[in-house]
Amino acid sequence: MTTIRCDIVSAEAEIFRGEAKMIIATGEAGELGIAPRHAPLITRLKPGQVRVQMENGEELFFYVSGGILEVQPQVVTVLADTAIRARDLDEAAARHAKENAERLLANRADAVEIAQAQAELMQAIAQLRAIEQLRKATRH
Repeated sequence: MTTIRCDIVSAEAEIFRGEAKMIIATGEAGELGIAPRHAPLITRLKPGQVRVQMENGEELFFYVSGGILEVQPQVVTVLADTAIRARDLDEAAARHAKENAERLLANRADAVEIAQAQAELMQAIAQLRAIEQLRKATRH
């Protein structure tokens, strides 16, 4: 079977490098599935999950805070400010961040605080979704 190399990189470190049969991520226009021989592409990513389907059928889950997805003929690169393996996410911290952001939005602070709270809320929700998807995948 044909594979494509996938590199997932954060500002701090390389999180993953390996051969994959499919990479699934959420771009600005919706969910993208990248398979070998996909047309070249560059798009921004929304905060959320990146799934990497390995040749052996295993599926790896990652959380990204947003970033850029670049598809070249031989490699897919995910460049994110923050990228974490889903199994390493802290559910309690994500829930706490979500509650804090919701509290700030409820208090209707100034525009800058609202924008920051909305961004934090989106990231916390995306982390919680990634944790839930990982749980569903490990149950099967």
